[in-house]
Amino acid sequence: MKNKRQRRRFTKEFKIEAVELARRSNKTIVEIAGELGIRPELLYRWNSESITNKDRAFPGSGHLHDPEDEKVRRLERELRSTQEERDILKKALAIFSKTPR
Repeated sequence: MKNKRQRRRFTKEFKIEAVELARRSNKTIVEIAGELGIRPELLYRWNSESITNKDRAFPGSGHLHDPEDEKVRRLERELRSTQEERDILKKALAIFSKTPR
């Protein structure tokens, strides 16, 4: 049976520091990636993402780039929760409003 490798996750801070190190250092990205224990392709991608998105680079899991999208998603979650509560209350009302025999 093959051993499945777990996907490693890196924090936003780690990515930013790795990119800064690559920019400031006289070493190549391949050398820096080797020292950090990551693939060079990953460091290249992080570098291009930080150039392209600047302040909004590396948002992390579950965070959207646009604050409006995040707000819509939050409101949709609240709506789902409220609808579930309403459905539960309807069922409870139907159970309690039955006349005993």
